Amino acid sequence: MSKQDPTVMVVEDELLLLQAISKKLKLSNMDVLSCSSGQQAIDYLNSIDELPDAIWLDYYLKDMNGLAFMQHVKNNPKWANIPVLVVSNSASPEKVHNMLGLGAKKYILKAEYRLDEIIAMIRDFIASDTAQSAPAPSPNPVVSDPTKTGQV
Repeated sequence: MSKQDPTVMVVEDELLLLQAISKKLKLSNMDVLSCSSGQQAIDYLNSIDELPDAIWLDYYLKDMNGLAFMQHVKNNPKWANIPVLVVSNSASPEKVHNMLGLGAKKYILKAEYRLDEIIAMIRDFIASDTAQSAPAPSPNPVVSDPTKTGQV
């Protein structure tokens, strides 16, 4: 979604945590799409015209794990470029490797970061994704100085 306030889809099955994350994101001038299950998030992505700028994904959901969700994202060309930040209570090297291999931008442990720090990461992902999709500046810009006429 390319508008002033970025939109973040939060996929979290713990309702109180979902509400806290959503409130904090809104206070940080972001729009929020709150989903309490992986299937709800997939259904939402299928039904909306403008995709979110990023996805905040809890690895352990009641209806599917993060690997299954990321597989859905990776298999849909429309969604494959949405930056996904996986936030979890546990991380084995294999789990992290698999999630990053499916396209997650980062995998972090909830206990190691404050909510403000995670929101800053989301904002950075959105900013870098926006910068990468912007047209590249000309490598040799031509600057003309109207005060110089070439005469001495």
